[in-house]
Amino acid sequence: MGKVIAIANQKGGVGKTTTTINLAGCLGVLEYKTLIIDADPQANATSGLGLDPNTTRNIYDCLVNDQDPKELIIETSSPNLFILPSNIDLVGAELEMINLPNREKMLRLAIEKIKDDFDFILIDCSPSLGLITVNAITAADSVMIPVQCEFFALEGLSKLLNTIKIIQGRLNQDLEIEGILLTMYDTRLRLANQVVDEVKTHFQELVFDTIIHRNTTLSEASSYGTTIIMHDAASKGTTNYLNFAREILQKNNLTRIGNDDKKIEFDHEL
Repeated sequence: MGKVIAIANQKGGVGKTTTTINLAGCLGVLEYKTLIIDADPQANATSGLGLDPNTTRNIYDCLVNDQDPKELIIETSSPNLFILPSNIDLVGAELEMINLPNREKMLRLAIEKIKDDFDFILIDCSPSLGLITVNAITAADSVMIPVQCEFFALEGLSKLLNTIKIIQGRLNQDLEIEGILLTMYDTRLRLANQVVDEVKTHFQELVFDTIIHRNTTLSEASSYGTTIIMHDAASKGTTNYLNFAREILQKNNLTRIGNDDKKIEFDHEL
């Protein structure tokens, strides 16, 4: 049975979609069958994997029209990587679902039909705490929170953690926090180092060891409609996300990696 991880932060521009796409791509290359569920009406994960959101059936049909998600999943060009796409129609789904008796659990019911088909299911959430995001967190086994290494890094994080706590109490008692991932790190900036120290001081063991560095190749990969590991296997971005994938696997007891082999080192200067 696959593990479902919601990647969420109501603050935009923190690297949710970039992390979803590239973590999934690396897990796929490591031979773990992985599904991305694009739960964001902006459909950036969909277009970031080379699909046109306007020409594919999508998660809206699953949530509102009760269509079998198995009929909507698309195989990507990246090994072992699949996607349940999104498009702008998802904006209207919240209004159409509002009077349903189990409106917070519609995505969970859909995922139960496909959970056994994948090793990992990553849900790319929108930058909000609306009904679709609540659906994603309710459907998940755990929540991963990307946090940007910039001045307003902790802005709104307490609100997200409070939402997670409410969902744990009312909708998903088994929900865990997978961890906090520091993204867009620039070693040249003193502020970035201060943010890293501050987040680690506040959240300690919840913070992943891996830090995602700021890297233009990550944006290039998305513009080409592919993952970083398929676009440029030698880039810093690939190194970061391979390290992160290995950390996720180790945290979930899915691999045996010695301490000396936990991380791939850079062969070039940052």
